[in-house]
Amino acid sequence: MAETRDLLFELGTEELPPKSLLKLSEALKDHVAAGLEKAGLSYAGIEAYATPRRLALLVRRLAAAQPDQTIERRGPALNAAYDAQGAPTKATEGFARSCGVTTDQLITLKTEKGEWVGVVQEIRGRSTEALIPDIIRQALTALPIAKRMRWGSGLAEFVRPVQWVVLLYGGTVVECEILGVASGRTTRGHRCHAPDPIEITNPTEYAGLLTTRGHVLPDFGERRACIERLAVETAATVNGKPLIDPDLLDEITALVEWPVPVLGGFEARYLSLPPEVLITTMQDNQKYFPVVDAEGGLLPHFITFSNIDSRRPEFVREGNERVVRPRLADAEFFWNQDRKRTLEERVEELGQVTFQNKLGSVLDKTRRVQQLAVFIAESLNVDPSFVERAALLAKADLLTHMVGEFTELQGLMGRYYALAEGEPYEVALAIEEQYLPKVSGGALPASRTGEILALAEKIDTLAGIFSVGLVPSGDRDPYALRRAALGIIRILIEKRLDLDVEVLLEKALNLLPHGFDPEATRSALLDFIYERLRGYCLEQGYRHDEFEAVLAIRPTNLADFLDRLAAVREFRGLTAAESLAAANKRIRNILRKSGETVVANAEERILIEPSEKALLAAARQAHADILPLLHARDYTTALCRLAQLRDCVDAFFDTVMVMCEDVSLRSNRLGLLALVEGLFLNVADISTLQPAQ
Repeated sequence: MAETRDLLFELGTEELPPKSLLKLSEALKDHVAAGLEKAGLSYAGIEAYATPRRLALLVRRLAAAQPDQTIERRGPALNAAYDAQGAPTKATEGFARSCGVTTDQLITLKTEKGEWVGVVQEIRGRSTEALIPDIIRQALTALPIAKRMRWGSGLAEFVRPVQWVVLLYGGTVVECEILGVASGRTTRGHRCHAPDPIEITNPTEYAGLLTTRGHVLPDFGERRACIERLAVETAATVNGKPLIDPDLLDEITALVEWPVPVLGGFEARYLSLPPEVLITTMQDNQKYFPVVDAEGGLLPHFITFSNIDSRRPEFVREGNERVVRPRLADAEFFWNQDRKRTLEERVEELGQVTFQNKLGSVLDKTRRVQQLAVFIAESLNVDPSFVERAALLAKADLLTHMVGEFTELQGLMGRYYALAEGEPYEVALAIEEQYLPKVSGGALPASRTGEILALAEKIDTLAGIFSVGLVPSGDRDPYALRRAALGIIRILIEKRLDLDVEVLLEKALNLLPHGFDPEATRSALLDFIYERLRGYCLEQGYRHDEFEAVLAIRPTNLADFLDRLAAVREFRGLTAAESLAAANKRIRNILRKSGETVVANAEERILIEPSEKALLAAARQAHADILPLLHARDYTTALCRLAQLRDCVDAFFDTVMVMCEDVSLRSNRLGLLALVEGLFLNVADISTLQPAQ
């Protein structure tokens, strides 16, 4: 059995960026695993560790060396390897040199395809200790680090300065230099609680030593679970429970090596503020967990985590309370000041805020969105009064003190201020809902006014930014146009809004104030939306060829697009589907290659063969049958009805020569095929469907 030992790698650094720590740890594990597999080094598993001051990996039962290999290298064909006198040709000599052998050492390799000169070489596997340093260096180089830094007088670069490196294979130090630091077996514990060096004898004792002697919980997942458990236990002491945001939980886990919960409090009067203001202050600014009661109402408490086990915990608590109190006081001041003026009184001031140079101010955008929102409401037979009012006030909260301090509360604060001013609830709610969905898969507007306003806002942004040529490229998307397009798609589809997206884009483009090519812009916008729609549909489980089948006829009502897509998926499960898809592909090719202008119809008196007359009758009957189904958008039943044409189509192709010499007969047969194809194109182009694998 091949020898194996455990491997430990630890990179000790200055405090790593907390929002990147988990991603760096996972990437390091993946890159090292890939490096080991590429090198042919077998192992039982890899465990990753990550704290603010370290990234580490424990590789279980790693092979001591690559396996030996027997490599067969093939050179020139035997009949070309030697000249008439039996001397090796230049090609043969060159091949031998490349293999490190003489021509006398070449052998003949026989295969089913012929004979070649060649060589069989035994390649001894390299040792793990020789391979590991480069594997680790390459993994560190490949980490997703946006900006690397240098430190001291060296040339090494990393996200933070490197302080120590541990690299053990079994009990042996793998001597090398990683990022300018020599490897060893000495790690460091908690900066305050265990500043003395800790020597590691064997990789398997790493985590235990750090915990017991180093005052460090090195496993990210265990530390996160510990923080969550401690937060719940601490909140229970005041009859509450912590409001734990997963991203904040990860960030706090990345900030501490030895988590110690601290329960703090603030004056109950601040609970009169909108709860989101307090939550944002505590979560985003202070990295605190808010505490709520059993009904979800905020309590005047918070939980934070210290990285030290202080002998005077009351000092830690008082310090945190002292920091958060002025922020809450500021929020209270903003809330009171902002309500001295109404949202409507701020609207005209939006004219002083630039949205985009060519597109004018935020006030100009407000007026465009207002017109577009009214147009959408009328298209849906909705009373536009609420929509028009909500669109007027939608951006006014951008000029409030509260949103100026907490930009992530835009829209939300507009709702609170609108309600405080006596605006109808639907109007106030729509002001908040205009920004939905905020993330992929996020909540959609719940109100019809909010749906319309969110659509109008996103369509105006999309049309406007495309019209000035600022199309997203690569990772650059400063106006979040991809998110806007996906939001439009989800609202139209998931809310079943009977709207034509091309008509909406054209209306938005007509409202823009500057000169541009409207046709080219509209075409580019549709392509952009269809590409986002493709991703959306594939996430819903539809296949590429199903999407292409519907895209081929480019429905611009997106809810209708999904109905057709569902019908195509249902259709492909029928026994007739594959045959009909192939027949439609054949029809498409015949019509394209005919070079004739074809009218989708045929005269029965000109047709000769019984099979073509039967197909014409069946096609006409199918057309009559599916018309009401198409009107009702019952595309699944329509395609199932068309599937009944299979036998007639098969019989036609078995017995009829379409491209015959008789011009009139040929024209009628082409017209019959065009009629059959057109029946299916009423729903989708099934010729794009691929055979089942």
